[in-house]
Amino acid sequence: MRRNMTRGFASLVALAAVLVAADARSGGTPREVTPNSTGHGFASVYGDIPADQAEALSSPDAIRSAAASGAPTLVWEALEHGEKVECLDCIASVALLLYDSNAKNREIAAWWLRRRIFGVFGPGEVYEQTLTTLQSDPDPLRRSYAAYALGEFFFAPGIAACATAVVSDADARVRVAAASALGRLNDDGGGALARALSDTDPTVRLAALASAGRINAFSGVSSLAGLTTDGSAEVRRRAVEVMDALAAKDAVAPVAALAQNDADPRVRAAACHALGTFGDTSAIPLLTGLMGSDPDTFVRDQAQIALRRL
Repeated sequence: MRRNMTRGFASLVALAAVLVAADARSGGTPREVTPNSTGHGFASVYGDIPADQAEALSSPDAIRSAAASGAPTLVWEALEHGEKVECLDCIASVALLLYDSNAKNREIAAWWLRRRIFGVFGPGEVYEQTLTTLQSDPDPLRRSYAAYALGEFFFAPGIAACATAVVSDADARVRVAAASALGRLNDDGGGALARALSDTDPTVRLAALASAGRINAFSGVSSLAGLTTDGSAEVRRRAVEVMDALAAKDAVAPVAALAQNDADPRVRAAACHALGTFGDTSAIPLLTGLMGSDPDTFVRDQAQIALRRL
């Protein structure tokens, strides 16, 4: 068994060496995805599409050139078509895009980098550098970009780093990015998202709510009800929507209060919908009254729909 595993690892290393060597020999001309641009293989994939319009693998030169240009269309085309192109020399160029002002460039750069076999996740390489940037870079904008990148890498060490940042970084932009990253990482950061729900900045609370509604297991459901009295109508609405999605039945009383008394019709409508989801028949009298008396048509409609679900 051990001998077979050793042989398998040796084969993998040999294959990687071949890929790297092939990359070093490649020029600037894209390679066809299918091996024959005129034969049956090409036609079976592309039909009557002219050969010069068919998808082609990005060359290392094309990847480096697109990354240097920063043009989103070029960057996306080059990196998507270079998903399986191993290019160690390209990594440094693409890594710079993690801190690009264009959010889509940052997203596709992290997407491409996380698919590398070598050059990204080793000691001192891109991923470790990104962790260090989030933890200690003096520029809050770069720290926020680093947090977003950690979310896109889908790698476990980013959870602890983002959990720390979401509750302790001095800049709200970084806390927002860290909260969003935890959602991408499908983790509540050991309760960090719940703590972020009480952040002094409403944008952080909104980011935490968005992630709380996204992850598979959110440990702070009980803290959501406290946001029904938040000073921001948008936070109140999103809190109700998350409680609705999580079927937080213990929140019937505060949600019913919003349905009846909130000044914002969008909040009242969301509260009516949530009451229908909770399935608590004690809300029937309230919803019946709102169906006939709320000044907003949409709220009345939501109350009627909720009643039909109870």
